[in-house]
Amino acid sequence: MTPAKRALVTGASGGIGAAICRRLAADGYELLCHAHAHAQTAETLAAELKSAGGLASVVVFDVTDREATTAALDTTLKAGPIQVLVHNAGIHDDAVLAGMTLGQWQRVLDVSLNGFFHVVQPLLLPMIRTRWGRIINVTSVAGVLGNRGQANYAAAKGGLHAAGKSLALEVASRGITVNSVAPGIIATPMSSAFSAEDIGRMVPMKRAGEPCEVANLVGFLASEQAAYITGQVISVNGGMG
Repeated sequence: MTPAKRALVTGASGGIGAAICRRLAADGYELLCHAHAHAQTAETLAAELKSAGGLASVVVFDVTDREATTAALDTTLKAGPIQVLVHNAGIHDDAVLAGMTLGQWQRVLDVSLNGFFHVVQPLLLPMIRTRWGRIINVTSVAGVLGNRGQANYAAAKGGLHAAGKSLALEVASRGITVNSVAPGIIATPMSSAFSAEDIGRMVPMKRAGEPCEVANLVGFLASEQAAYITGQVISVNGGMG
């Protein structure tokens, strides 16, 4: 029997990350559920996936810490290459730019953008040697359209779009695709500040998206069926913008 491809999902303890893990596990991948501050939530998720017959484990590290990330991934790679990476880790710390602190700016970029480099770079050569891979960034509508009070978040997610497009060119000939999925308002705790009236005004479909609707797109992009799709930013936002 061919071993299952291994998939790492960063930020697996969040609503979208957990939905992505469930989708990929259902598709037969061996899941590495990453967490940092919420390791117990990831452990609970991995136990759920295993109870449903899947293969899952938890890896804990801070994506902003280059040395800790490399050490954790080096240990993980001893069991084999990771061929699917979903970089979903991200935070927001909102403020209008005139009132934003340097710490707010740096921390948001550090998790999303520096975290991308810290995680992707150690995985690339092992992935390239297999001549098959999928790298998927989970970004945001803010990185496409911008958003008041989120210049830091929009810069981080827009930077991921550009980095993904550039990396896609570098690895296309090796059977590796790189794409970004940009959700709009999704029904998770992160979007709880939006009222029903806000959503009705901002979203043409008049509802928030479900985490599984983001996960379904990620699952497709991770599949063999998406082999000719690379360097793209695909929105899941109910028609915003």
